[in-house]
Amino acid sequence: MSDILNRTDFTGKSHIVLITGGSGSGKSAFAENLVLKQPAENRYYLATMQVYGSEGRERVMRHRQLRHGKGFETLEYPTDVADCIGKIHQPTDAVVLLECMSNLVANEMFTETGTLHQELVIRKITRHLRKLFDAVCHVIVVTNNVFEDGKCNPYINGLRGFAAYENYAPETIAYIEALGQINIWLAEQADTVYEVMAGQAVCWKAEDRK
Repeated sequence: MSDILNRTDFTGKSHIVLITGGSGSGKSAFAENLVLKQPAENRYYLATMQVYGSEGRERVMRHRQLRHGKGFETLEYPTDVADCIGKIHQPTDAVVLLECMSNLVANEMFTETGTLHQELVIRKITRHLRKLFDAVCHVIVVTNNVFEDGKCNPYINGLRGFAAYENYAPETIAYIEALGQINIWLAEQADTVYEVMAGQAVCWKAEDRK
């Protein structure tokens, strides 16, 4: 695991919730409804998706319809998410919904100039998340379960490490490993962790951060 994930200099000002689940699990709707329960005046949707093609536009429209009437202000930052802090009114009385980590990791790793090394991606993203957590009162992060696909699920095929992904390109393996490590780090930082399946949420962690 990356050394950056073992750092303990996070000041812990923010209340952090991590929500994970597979595609179409209902995690987005659950996250947005959870935002409405937070004791914060200002609500922000931190969108990390790069929109490509009609399918991407349809997905964006579907998510906007979910948020309609809920008082969200949308901030679009496919990379460098901490740069959004300057756009947040009264961060100490705000809730930010970041959706989602899988898009953010892909955007940071696969650039126009090539593929950024896995370690550098982890360092940059965790650095930006630390800044966001230090600045904003409530942060809810949506991520994907990287082992949702049975083809790369080591618990299904009995393999471990890179052998579990032998049918994938090296760049895909690096992406899966980076997202997985960041998910672990996020779960450690979070006050609460939910997994959403078929629209039902299971709480795996609900305790004060040590």
